[in-house]
Amino acid sequence: MLAGIILFAVGLVMHFMGGHGEEHAGGEHAGHAADFSTRLWANLLVNSFFFMGIGLGATFFMALKYATESHYASVFKRVTEAVSKFLPIGAIFMLVVLLAGQFHLHHLYHWMDPDVYDPASPHFDAKIADKAAYLNPVFFWARFVVFFLIWILCQRKMVANSINEDLQGGTANHFKNITWGAFFLVFFGFTSSVASWDWTMSLDVHWFSTMWGWYTFSGIWISSMITILMLVLHLKRHGYLEYVNDSHIHDLGKWVFAVSFLWSYLFFCQYMLIWYANIPEEVTYYTSRFQTNGYLGIQWTLFFVNFALPMLLMMSRDAKRHSGILTIVCYTIFFFHWLDVFVVVMPPTVASHWHLGGIELGMFLIFLGFTLNRLHHFLTKAPLLARHDPYLDESIHHHA
Repeated sequence: MLAGIILFAVGLVMHFMGGHGEEHAGGEHAGHAADFSTRLWANLLVNSFFFMGIGLGATFFMALKYATESHYASVFKRVTEAVSKFLPIGAIFMLVVLLAGQFHLHHLYHWMDPDVYDPASPHFDAKIADKAAYLNPVFFWARFVVFFLIWILCQRKMVANSINEDLQGGTANHFKNITWGAFFLVFFGFTSSVASWDWTMSLDVHWFSTMWGWYTFSGIWISSMITILMLVLHLKRHGYLEYVNDSHIHDLGKWVFAVSFLWSYLFFCQYMLIWYANIPEEVTYYTSRFQTNGYLGIQWTLFFVNFALPMLLMMSRDAKRHSGILTIVCYTIFFFHWLDVFVVVMPPTVASHWHLGGIELGMFLIFLGFTLNRLHHFLTKAPLLARHDPYLDESIHHHA
């Protein structure tokens, strides 16, 4: 985190010494100022969404383990639970960014401006006004509150039942978690798409994609799986998680490999279908990234890295068990998925006035350091081995 703070401070100094305090952007929204505060809020949104998604994805993986009664994950389920505990913290960051927009401290979300719904205003936008039934503040905040309350409730219940299982023994808490896990999966299946429309797709309020929910979900999922795998490797390297063997690492490596391909598949399908159909309401997303604003290189680079790196380095069975290869691939993909969120947020907020300098990388490292600090803290709150998990013995002797 210290490196991030230093890099962020250097970025601030360079920004003000360079005299960039009065920049203004064009882009999709005429008059949408991309001043320094917009740049900071946009970066805060990038990191809030990305790191909140890691906690949310871990909650999804935890629910999936219970609902499918998977035994292999029992020996490292405390790691999954620790990562899931970041969800409430991430929710607070998202709340701060969205509330600031609602109170007009920033204008990342153009539709939050009441003038765009007023026919008498020079800023009236008929296309946004048509979406007022969905994007009105009451409905938007009701969705935000309900989604996070139920996601966090499920996360806390599953973790609490898991801890109680260790204290009380028996299988009652395990069966409660099967119910909570199944409920979360059903609720998450619908709400994850709606949340992605609200928090990221509505930044480009004039466009829509029916694949956006799946695309966003796959990015969240792969980032969470990488975080879990890297923590497992880190703990095992330092003498913890003695029952985690090569087969567990292999299974986590398969998740990283498979979900990375899922993200690549959805990236290309969304691009191909929208670009080929060439419908004006849909293609605006890609014209602002591929034809203007200077994002073309970074957009294709992140796609090919996320697609090609796992394919070239993780195809074999041995590679998915090799900690060195996994570390290189996972760290790289992790950063490039953060870059994916960056490319989602920046074009509609700062348009061509984007940067990838000390402020951006510094804020990323600050969030990363803070997240890792919290995850290590959470890992100390319960024994690393869930000794009364019904599948523990089967998990210890797992071989793939």
